[in-house]
Amino acid sequence: MENPAFEKSKDDPPLYEETPFSSNGYGNGDHRSVRPSVVSAFGHDTLDRVPNIDFYRNAGSVSGHRAIRPSLQELHEVFEKVSDRQTHICPRLAKSSIHNGDLDVHDTMDDGEGSDVLPNDDLEAIASPEDNGGVVKFGWIKGVLVRCMLNIWGVMLFIRLSWVFGQAGSGLGIIIIILSMVVTTLTCLSMSAICTNGVVRGGGAYYLISRSLGPEFGGSIGLIFAFANAVAVAMYVVGFSETVVDLLKVNDAIMVDEVNDIRIVGCITVVLLLGISVAGMEWEAKAQIALLVILLLAIANVFVGTAIPATEEKRAKGFYSYQASIMAENFTPNFRDGETFFSVFAIFFPAATGILAGANISGDLKDPQGAIPIGTLLAIFITGITYLGIALCVSATVVRDATGNLNDTITPGAKCNFSVACNFGYDFSICRTTKCQYGLMNNFQVMTMVSGFGPLITAGTFSATISSALASLVSAPKVFQALCKDNIYKALHFFAKGHGKNNEPIRGYVLTFVIAVAFILIAELNIIAPIISNFFLASYALINFSCFHASYAKSPGWRPAYKYYNMWLSLFGAVLCCAVMFVINWWAALLTYAIEMFLYIYVTVKKPDVNWGSSTQAVTFVNAVNNALTLSGVDDHVKNFRPQCIVLTGTPKTRPALLDLAHSITKNYGLCITCDVFVGPRLEQQQALTAAMEQNQMWLNQQKRKAFYAAVASDNFREGAESLLQASGLGRLRPNTVILGFKRDWKTVYTANVQEYVGVLHDAFDFEYGIVMLRISQGLDISHILEAEEEMERMLVEQQALENEIEENGFQEGRKYFFKRSRKLSQKTHATKVPHSSDVAKINQRLVEASSQFKRKQGKGTIDVWWLYDDGGLTLLLPYILTTRKKWRECKLRIFIAGQPGHLEQDKEEMQSLLKKFRIKCTDITVIADFNIRPSSENWKLFEDMIEPYRLHEGSKDTAQAEALRKEHPWKITDAELDRFEDKTSLQLRLNELLQESSRAAKLIIVSMPIARKGSVSDHLYMAWLEALTKNVPPTLLVRGNHKSVLTFYS
Repeated sequence: MENPAFEKSKDDPPLYEETPFSSNGYGNGDHRSVRPSVVSAFGHDTLDRVPNIDFYRNAGSVSGHRAIRPSLQELHEVFEKVSDRQTHICPRLAKSSIHNGDLDVHDTMDDGEGSDVLPNDDLEAIASPEDNGGVVKFGWIKGVLVRCMLNIWGVMLFIRLSWVFGQAGSGLGIIIIILSMVVTTLTCLSMSAICTNGVVRGGGAYYLISRSLGPEFGGSIGLIFAFANAVAVAMYVVGFSETVVDLLKVNDAIMVDEVNDIRIVGCITVVLLLGISVAGMEWEAKAQIALLVILLLAIANVFVGTAIPATEEKRAKGFYSYQASIMAENFTPNFRDGETFFSVFAIFFPAATGILAGANISGDLKDPQGAIPIGTLLAIFITGITYLGIALCVSATVVRDATGNLNDTITPGAKCNFSVACNFGYDFSICRTTKCQYGLMNNFQVMTMVSGFGPLITAGTFSATISSALASLVSAPKVFQALCKDNIYKALHFFAKGHGKNNEPIRGYVLTFVIAVAFILIAELNIIAPIISNFFLASYALINFSCFHASYAKSPGWRPAYKYYNMWLSLFGAVLCCAVMFVINWWAALLTYAIEMFLYIYVTVKKPDVNWGSSTQAVTFVNAVNNALTLSGVDDHVKNFRPQCIVLTGTPKTRPALLDLAHSITKNYGLCITCDVFVGPRLEQQQALTAAMEQNQMWLNQQKRKAFYAAVASDNFREGAESLLQASGLGRLRPNTVILGFKRDWKTVYTANVQEYVGVLHDAFDFEYGIVMLRISQGLDISHILEAEEEMERMLVEQQALENEIEENGFQEGRKYFFKRSRKLSQKTHATKVPHSSDVAKINQRLVEASSQFKRKQGKGTIDVWWLYDDGGLTLLLPYILTTRKKWRECKLRIFIAGQPGHLEQDKEEMQSLLKKFRIKCTDITVIADFNIRPSSENWKLFEDMIEPYRLHEGSKDTAQAEALRKEHPWKITDAELDRFEDKTSLQLRLNELLQESSRAAKLIIVSMPIARKGSVSDHLYMAWLEALTKNVPPTLLVRGNHKSVLTFYS
């Protein structure tokens, strides 16, 4: 409702009409209430939005739609009239329309890419009412509690629990159960913290680990966890089949033989379970409830049976109801047949590994964040109490050894001290020498004997195995589908597709079925069982470590709603899980680690294109900040000097040779920042600059260039470069060397451009940077070629789109667009600067080849170093670094130095000694003594012709005219300047002649760079020196250090 106190005037912002942005994205006509203005809150209209959940939806949302808040540019520019400048700054505003002072905003919904999965798979999306009718979502009881209890209550409960307490005694048996509960409880606490730190989708343990530790850990554990669940189906089904075959054997109904009967029953069982699973989660849940009822009746049957007075038959088998003496005797351990505490623990612990049954179907839960913690913790508590209760009841009623013979009673007058059974009239001392068939140690069917109704225990055993198999059969495809959806293993993406309202992974079910049948047919599961247990434990360990890692990173995004966890307990849980892995089976633990490491390396190498904001990223950032701060507290030392380069590439891909050479210098061991200056008003350049930051950094990463991209907007190139030189870097991670290309077009550009370029060199020296200038005779800039290629690609795309449109709509509908679009394409074709001349094409071809020369391995050759001036050693260090790189490894160094006539040998020996102390090898040292020889007259003539357009010629004018010329053209070269620097000019020309004589075949020439004194040497004269020095020679680096030592021979 509008505020009655608000009175509109012409100066007020316009009202905003309700627009289609509130559509929920499902095409059903429903709208979400995201108001375009907040007039009722503030009393006036504004483009600002009130906080709303739709603004915070994941950009990669499966539904493909999210609300977008206005950008800062829109808030700044929205009330200006739509103009070309506004469209350039913020294209989204161009889609808005202004009518009679009213503004319609249509771009509040993100047009995300489509997805091959259902919208309701995205728990951030609001599912439509129509869809909700057919989707099955479970609460915490049916979805988590029941599944976890059924998975934890396995055959161990009825078959092996009595044996465990017979071997370990009730004292150590309690410790075994409590220790197992500690491992699972710590894991559950960690899992609860992780799953309450944001929306949880399908994938269970894989989803939790991958979103916490990243795709490397998640992808490796997800694959083996899904495989473990698939093989677990076979294990549980074989357990069920063995019980069935035992019944067939008792009733003399064996079909073929025991082994093949197990296979036959197992395959039939898996087919039935597959049918239940494929029928849908609702049917599977109903089956689980029925199995739970049977299991609860079987458990109650045990408790009831222990309270029923023992019959003579049961007494002969060692059951005497509750007796304190039996409890006392069974309290202490009695390990036999080589068993130890750890071996018995290893046998029991797999019974506790069902705690992820609920988390594995997280995508089918109504509220995974609330259901997983409470359901799993309660399941651990209930099952733990059940295990302890049944074990203690049996330990208090059944002795360890019994013969089952009714005649083994104590003869009157005979002594009996074998066991507490003597107190009840039975002498089982024969068990001391002969293995008996009954008692805790010998009879795996103690629960059946103790129970009130034996067949119900058999039904409970069936229920325990079938429920665990069914839970694993559902878990494996769900986890595997989530893994495949993320496309970490591209070859497995086929299994990502879901079917039906619940997005059921039918293909995953079939794959799980095939794996389960294969292992059932193998029928040798004793070897694979410990590996599967270790796979589950590896998942537990990583869940605990994920919680610890996220807490350790202290990321502001780590805000779990579940507060009852501790990072150090999580770390302890992870270590405990790893220890238990070795306790269960050391070689299986090693194999598990080996498989996980292999998959981790594989995913790391493949680098899947995902970014989940993992704690690994957060810890990397924290470590980087801490390391940078640590470096800031340490003074630089010459031994640790390395070139930290700021490279003036512009857009990096436009000067590939410059980038490749800088990359060869820094590689993975030094800082490399590629820089770009957007010349023009900052507001006009801001949009292009922001887009370039992300695009160019992405391009560098794709090209595997270990470099950063930095850009500034400035009114001119020099000011922008000056900003970069002053502000780049962080602490000790600051650039110390500027790398730039030679300005090849200095003779044809405006004078201001030359002054800016030389000014950057002066600024670099002022800021004490070393300078490296690269010149290639063909040039460095290939931007015009890239632009032509991009324009041609755009034309081809548009042409293809036009053809597709005509083909789809028919010529009758499409022809009205044909001539209009064809005219535009024709205009673009003529406007595009595509080289037609064969000469131009050859020049461009040579330019492209020259620009890519540093990408290739250089082969055998030389790097000629003309170390003419001592600049601190940078001129010598750079070529040495290059020779350590793989691409330059076959190149040898040749050193050229200046020497005095008559002292050539002495100068050479001194340089040899210096290089030996520096531990830098070279193939040859050449001492040049004729630098002072005047260059050829032809070179002089060429040089004079080159600088002629830039000379003032004030010597031929009178004083007044000369003064006027100086004021009018202060940048020109004066006659006095030429005379004053004639020797230096002569040196550059002579040096070029020597380069052509001695280094014409070199792969790379590195020359000490001449310095132009500020205020003394004009910019054009300095550029002429550099031009004359480097013309007609192989690729040349002009290098000048900052005259601080970068080499030392001290240890």
